[in-house]
Amino acid sequence: MHALEIKNLTKSFGGVHAIRGLTVSFAQGKITSVIGPNGSGKTTLIHILSGMHTVGSGTVSCNNHVLRTINPEALPRIGITRTFQDVRLFEQMTVLDTILVVLTPRNPWHALFKSTARSHYARAEEVLTRVGLWGKRNEYAYNLSYGQRKLLEIARVIAMDTPIILLDEPFAGLFKEMVRVIVGVINELKASGKTIILIEHDMALIRELSNHVVVMDAGTLLAEGNPSEVLARRDVIEAYLGE
Repeated sequence: MHALEIKNLTKSFGGVHAIRGLTVSFAQGKITSVIGPNGSGKTTLIHILSGMHTVGSGTVSCNNHVLRTINPEALPRIGITRTFQDVRLFEQMTVLDTILVVLTPRNPWHALFKSTARSHYARAEEVLTRVGLWGKRNEYAYNLSYGQRKLLEIARVIAMDTPIILLDEPFAGLFKEMVRVIVGVINELKASGKTIILIEHDMALIRELSNHVVVMDAGTLLAEGNPSEVLARRDVIEAYLGE
């Protein structure tokens, strides 16, 4: 069963064709990695799936329902959330409030000034402990290190608890210890039945985590399938590594 399906997707910016007739699906409860050289269309694809870019032509379907428009603010209702390559947090918000604000079913800003159910605090503690940030709960986001900011963004994704998660280079710039923390979190999310679409450049991590690999090149689908088999293909090596 597919959590997301893309058919004949095309997206252009002026005269630049970022995605050209892409058809690909993402299996429910699996980790699919999307790889390819710079400019291959990976980020454009993630931006379309998260509503940051509109669909040029073609269709995007979620659980067999065609999404006519994807509004970033409505993503949690659709069942999708994401992280960003360049971490995006509310800088003046504490670590704890960053998690509480997505756990509270009210207007985000009002949530900061209204009483929060005890269960929300318990869940926030659970999530922040999982990524090693409970001790930083009263720190403002702008005081965190780069790696801690990445962890906080992932903690926010965990707290939102959507069935589909888009991870845009979650390991970029992290020390080995933090990489292993995030690997553990991703494996737990997969074990809980989440569908994960991962953009990553580290081939060792791709092999370790992925059930399926999609290779893009110049906005098109170059190859897809089992990670070991796909990554061994000569055309993939030539496109991705420039060999």
